[in-house]
Amino acid sequence: MARHPHLAEPLRDGWVRVDMHSHTMWSGDCTTTPDELLEAVVASGIDVLCITDHNATAGAEKLADQLPCRVIVGEELRVGSGEIIGLFLAERIPGGTGLVAAAQMIRDQGGLVYVPHPFDPLRNCLSPEAIDTLVDAGLIDAFEVRNAKTSLESLNAKAADFAAAHDLAAGAGSDAHVPGAFGAAYVEMPDFDDPSSFLASLRRGRVVGHHYDKARPWTSRIVPSVPEAD
Repeated sequence: MARHPHLAEPLRDGWVRVDMHSHTMWSGDCTTTPDELLEAVVASGIDVLCITDHNATAGAEKLADQLPCRVIVGEELRVGSGEIIGLFLAERIPGGTGLVAAAQMIRDQGGLVYVPHPFDPLRNCLSPEAIDTLVDAGLIDAFEVRNAKTSLESLNAKAADFAAAHDLAAGAGSDAHVPGAFGAAYVEMPDFDDPSSFLASLRRGRVVGHHYDKARPWTSRIVPSVPEAD
């Protein structure tokens, strides 16, 4: 656990570590295989992993019974004005869905709407106007206040201030695209049973983590093919 020293800190009884934002080879910009992910989860000590592949849920669904941690099926999807994440999804949100429609489709299937890497111009973040639109519509459940790939601490701080000002639950995730990044940012929170109790626990949680965006040294890799999304 030397790569993320905070993971060695004691965890309260009845609490879990939840990485709310991660990627696998089912994302077009990530090559982490199931075997690599299994090793990464063991090394990270994460109890719950939200797999939020780009425009895909197949990987999360496949890996849910293969990893030594609980898996929350999620999806990070482009909505024209940036990206949002759906958590606790029963089915994938189709590509090309607009901002408000996508958020409503997440809610309609009992999921949670999570805004990733807000205000970070190096990520595909939502525009301020899009964020305001979702806030005004009451369609944000959680706001990412620590993204481990966001290099400027001021941007994470800005997100935390915004979440506090608008009474949004504060989330955190590694945004891992390589095995070593899993667990770089997460939330320590009371255990939960479903989306509703997850959100309630998240509001009692503690955000933990640090910047981690090391590039993987180039090597020739053969990554298994994955089925294309419908």
